[in-house]
Amino acid sequence: MSEEQRTGWIVGATFAALLALSGALMAALNHSIHVADAFTRKDEREMVARYLDTRVRTVIIGQTGQLVWDDSMRHAVLDNDIAWMDRELGMFPWTNQGAAETMLVDHDGTLVRAWKEGRPAPDYPYAQARWQVEATLAKARSNARVYGTVARFARLGDTLWPEDRRGAPLSRWASTLVWKDGRPMLLTVAAIVPDRDYALLTAEPRYLVTTRVIDAAVMRALGADLLLPDFRFVRSVPPGISLNVLPRFSADGSRVGYFVWTPQLPGPTIWRGTAPLLATWIFLFLAVLAGGVMIVRRMRETTQHLQLSEAQAQHNALHDPMSGLANRLHFAERLREELACAIRQRAQGGQGDVFVAYIDLDAFKTVNDTMGHHVGDELVTQVARRLRDGLLQTDLIARFGGDEFVVLRRTTGGLGAANALGRQVVGLMAEPFIISGHSLGVTCSCGISWGPGQTEDAAELLRRADIALYRAKQGGRARYRCYTNGMDATERLARELELELRRAIANDELQAHFQPIVDLSTWQIEGFEALLRWPHPERGDIGPGVFVPIAEQSGLMVPLGTWMLRRVFTQCRDWPACDISINLSPIQIMAQGFVETIQALVEETGISPRRVILEVTEGVMLDRSEHVAQSLRTLQGMGFRIALDDFGIGYSSLSYLRSFQFDRIKIDRSFVQNIETDHDAQSILGAIVALGQTLRMKVVAEGVETELQRRLVHAAGCELVQGHLFWPALPPQEACALLARNAADRMRQVI
Repeated sequence: MSEEQRTGWIVGATFAALLALSGALMAALNHSIHVADAFTRKDEREMVARYLDTRVRTVIIGQTGQLVWDDSMRHAVLDNDIAWMDRELGMFPWTNQGAAETMLVDHDGTLVRAWKEGRPAPDYPYAQARWQVEATLAKARSNARVYGTVARFARLGDTLWPEDRRGAPLSRWASTLVWKDGRPMLLTVAAIVPDRDYALLTAEPRYLVTTRVIDAAVMRALGADLLLPDFRFVRSVPPGISLNVLPRFSADGSRVGYFVWTPQLPGPTIWRGTAPLLATWIFLFLAVLAGGVMIVRRMRETTQHLQLSEAQAQHNALHDPMSGLANRLHFAERLREELACAIRQRAQGGQGDVFVAYIDLDAFKTVNDTMGHHVGDELVTQVARRLRDGLLQTDLIARFGGDEFVVLRRTTGGLGAANALGRQVVGLMAEPFIISGHSLGVTCSCGISWGPGQTEDAAELLRRADIALYRAKQGGRARYRCYTNGMDATERLARELELELRRAIANDELQAHFQPIVDLSTWQIEGFEALLRWPHPERGDIGPGVFVPIAEQSGLMVPLGTWMLRRVFTQCRDWPACDISINLSPIQIMAQGFVETIQALVEETGISPRRVILEVTEGVMLDRSEHVAQSLRTLQGMGFRIALDDFGIGYSSLSYLRSFQFDRIKIDRSFVQNIETDHDAQSILGAIVALGQTLRMKVVAEGVETELQRRLVHAAGCELVQGHLFWPALPPQEACALLARNAADRMRQVI
């Protein structure tokens, strides 16, 4: 065999081996992709099933006000109060909970009364729906699903009824999908039980049956929550279409229909990702046959790589590695160049300024500390992407570190152009960020300056933008400010106030005032909320809205909070029996050693912790770390009560009520201020009060300033209120004297 033939044989064998190996790899990859797609379909079906079950539980939780209620037990089970049932079981579920049809049935499935779209339906075709109701009722009576935590079962006639550890009867329930009037509907069955007078439950009670239409709007909402845009419900699966399918059955086992959607399969992505690797294997023999050519090509590639590495090193020196934006060095060089260019243009009679927008994310430290640095890093990345996509292509965007971003823009227009830039930047942060399944409403503050109209010095331009940013944060955040000449004086004032506040804490120059909390059921003063005041000897009274942000930004919040606790404990130690509420800053309770500080203050002052209510906001509850949770549990163990302040304004207030057993919730004053004209505010207030009563929590309404507000708050069921209608915050001597007088007579005189 000649050398040429031998070489040809080797090349052919190598070629055949590579082809065979490539075929085997492709077959193995294809099998793996099919397995991955199958697991993805299965995971999606499990996700949808869990989510639908959660939505059904949300419906039952929304009905708790009617299901777990002494009035429902009396009027709907014991007394057959038709007018009451028409209002509370017919109209209320239709107008407030979206129930298309409502029925009250006995435990054997006998219809007591029916309502359709909130109105009584004496001719309701119950015979057509009874088999579905009875099948679902059987599931509910099996105690398979119970609202609450079951501690034991009590004998109630011929059934075992679930109770919690306090002996309270729990509502048992069940749900099913039905097909009615040509559309799918959710049918729920839940028992009516008392919430306080447990003796009312002597026999198996009646059940409330509701149906809700699952229309196109509901399906769009479900699809949006599941991130499945084509999520829908069909009676039969369309043939010839690759869909993920989740069959749904009614309570009697018959198939109602299917939830279908287009699955998000990884197969195509895997094929695209592995295609280069397969191609490399297929063409490997070319490298063997053309070694000399590849050596030359490798040398060329090495040269190109060195050039790219040099370019990348230069890029890295001038850009932030996380966001890909320009860094401080790059921005400073570009700012000097653009400012010098603008100065030359003005000298030649031209126009135009260099605008600098200094941006800082609001509450970024809270996100980092409470949700983890990985969430903070992703937030920075998404903010950078929004700025790149939303601003002009000619703008230079830089990240100075942390959550600080800076924008450079060349344009004309002076103050008008600065305002346009500020509105654009703040508007880009208006939509929440979706990170790891969380919706984060993170806003930004922005300060803007420009030159050479305001200054020809680049460093001074940045300093002025930073000052304007500080003023924006002082103004409430989520806004922008343009630099003016008076801002330097304002910054100096803030620094002076910081020093004076530090001195006021050390010299005991602050005061604690006390606003009464009134029990409307007895017209007596139930307690006081302690409020911090600063009577400045030269500047007059300085409100908490001014000095508390300064304390938070300067690290004075912990000593300021400790001063307030010591003062209130000392002043209220010997007062007649009453509750004393004290606000805790998120910074204060998250600090290390906070519980030990509280213990030391109790020993120092001799106050009983059982008289003290510590109020926390969602700023504390956002921190899901064991440190904060354990601190709150330890404080409760010492005898302190914990209240959730400003309830209703956070995006996850309800989840906090489930994760921690609060003793009291305080309704945010924004609901009370609008209650006179806003019917939605009235409904929300009533729902919050009902929720608090169900969870055995006292509910306090803040900011009651008019007699009509008091009446509406009282009508909603809220017994504890505070506000200027009764008394403002009083000095300790006046508060103690007021407590010693007949509060009921004094209240009637004021009102």
